[in-house]
Amino acid sequence: MNTQETITKVVNALKGNDELTRDFKKNPKKVLENLLKIDLPDEKLDEIVEGVKAKLDLEKLGEGGLLKKAKKLFGGRK
Repeated sequence: MNTQETITKVVNALKGNDELTRDFKKNPKKVLENLLKIDLPDEKLDEIVEGVKAKLDLEKLGEGGLLKKAKKLFGGRK
């Protein structure tokens, strides 16, 4: 499994699972190792953690978070 596939798998596992998401925020490497059931070097884990965080942030923005705030700021529809 390549890095991008791994990131997508982890993001999908975190979606809708608030407890797992909280655990990921507290200790992302531990959650990754538990989800993936494999032992990876720290460098690889760091790369995956950063990718997951970035993808989750982009999805939050895509849900209208940033766009809605910008519209409100500039007097657009709420």
